[in-house]
Amino acid sequence: MKEGIERVKERCDALGHKPTSRIIVVSIARQLLAFYEDGCLVRSYVVSTSKRPPSNVKDSLGTPRGLHEIAEKHGAGAPPGIVFKARVSTGRHFREFDPAEQTKNLITTRILWLRGLEPGANAGRNAAGEVVDTYDRYVYIHGTNHEDHLGTPASSGCVQMANLEIIELFDRVRARDLVWIED
Repeated sequence: MKEGIERVKERCDALGHKPTSRIIVVSIARQLLAFYEDGCLVRSYVVSTSKRPPSNVKDSLGTPRGLHEIAEKHGAGAPPGIVFKARVSTGRHFREFDPAEQTKNLITTRILWLRGLEPGANAGRNAAGEVVDTYDRYVYIHGTNHEDHLGTPASSGCVQMANLEIIELFDRVRARDLVWIED
């Protein structure tokens, strides 16, 4: 996944962005998220990306590819397993929801809301006029109530992590840090 760092630098050069010292690389094929600081791997995490093929198109429910940044962080200080609706804590742990609700992919613990940085690819609209905007699609890196599914494609487009691990990552990253998502 180290090659993802090189792709980030290439895309930043092409787009006129300055690379950040903290970079997240997500591999859809490997179901892994790697966190780098100053070019050195700090930690890798097993994740779940979309159960559908990767896609940047709105309503595809695919995990978007390309260069992103962390646009917003939500959930600081919330206990592990707390469920968020519209990025607001419900104040309830996922086990407090009825069994039917627990079968869904709930957004838990922390949210890193992503913004695409590549116009026409994962920001705005593509050449066909389709919305390909990661931010407007509400694509996050977040905790999950289905940690047993990590390592296999299981989400509806987001990148899901174990609850204690998303807390660790959340505490290390900042808004505007770069995220590279690759096949």
